[in-house]
Amino acid sequence: MTDIAALSSFLVAAVGLGVPLALAALGEAVSERAGVINIGLEGSVIWGALGGALGSLAAGPWAGLLAGALSGGSAALVFGLFSVRLGTDQIITGTAVTLGSLGFTGAVFQSRFGVTGVALDLPTVPAWEVPLLSRIPLAGPAFFDQAVTAYLVYPMVPVLAWFLFRTRWGLALRAAGESPEAAHAAGVPVVGMRLLAVAFGGLMAGLAGAHLSLVHTGTFAEGMSAGKGFIAIAVVVLGRWNPWGIVAAALFFGGAEALQFALQAWDADLPYPLFLALPYVLSLAALAGWFGRSRAPEGLALPWPR
Repeated sequence: MTDIAALSSFLVAAVGLGVPLALAALGEAVSERAGVINIGLEGSVIWGALGGALGSLAAGPWAGLLAGALSGGSAALVFGLFSVRLGTDQIITGTAVTLGSLGFTGAVFQSRFGVTGVALDLPTVPAWEVPLLSRIPLAGPAFFDQAVTAYLVYPMVPVLAWFLFRTRWGLALRAAGESPEAAHAAGVPVVGMRLLAVAFGGLMAGLAGAHLSLVHTGTFAEGMSAGKGFIAIAVVVLGRWNPWGIVAAALFFGGAEALQFALQAWDADLPYPLFLALPYVLSLAALAGWFGRSRAPEGLALPWPR
C-alpha cells in the first residue's frame, strides 16, 4: 500500500470513528448548555445500539436508526425525570442509568437471542458516495463516501451553532445553564428547557449507538458502547461547548482511535494494550485540562430549584 493510499484509509477510518462521537457530543453539548451533565450518556448509546439492532431486524436499517434514537432518548428521559424533575444528584443518577442500561440491554439481548447470544448479521445502512466530491484526493473518500449519519453531522454543526448563539430560544437555554435563577426571573421555564435539552441529547446518543451497530459493525454485542458515551463528554469539554470545536475534537478522537488500529496493522513494537488505551488516555487528558482550560456553564450539574 502506498503512503497516499495508507493516509486515505486512515482519514476514512478517522471520520467514520469520529461520527458517533460527534453525534453524541453535539447532543450532550445542548444538555450541558442547559445546565445538565448526563453521565448516563453511555446508557443512551448502548440502548441506541440495541434499539437499532432490533429495529433493523424488524423493519430494515432506516427503521433501526429511528428505533435507536428513540431508545437512547427514552433512557435520557429516565435520567431527566430523576435529575431534573426530582432534583437528584446528576452524577449519581447518570452513573445509575449507565450501569442499569448496560445490565438491562444485556438481559434483553439474552432473552431475545439466548444466554450465549448469537452472531447477529444485521441489515446495515449503506455508504452513499457523493458524485464528484468523493473523488477529491484524500478528503473525498473520507468525508463524502460515508453513511447518512455522517452527512447528518455536517449541517447539524452550523444549525446548532446558530440556534445556541443567534436565537432567543438558544439564549434562554444557555441562561438556564448559566444562571437558572435569573432565567426563571425572566420567564424561562428552566425545568422544561432542561428536560427538552436532555431528551435531545439522548436522541443524539441513541443515534450514535445505532450508528455503531448498523454502520460500524453490522451486529450487536453486550457492552459494545465501550465507553463512547464517556468519551463524548470529554469531546464536549475539549470542544469548549461549541459545535464547531466539538466536531473538530470528535475528529481528533476518531483519529486517535484510527491510529491505534493503524499501529496494530503496522506491527509497531509496542504492547497491544497501549493502543487500546490511547483514546481513553486522551479523554482523561481533555477532562484534566491538558489541552487548555475551558469554562463550563456556571449552573452545570446544579439542581433547580435548589
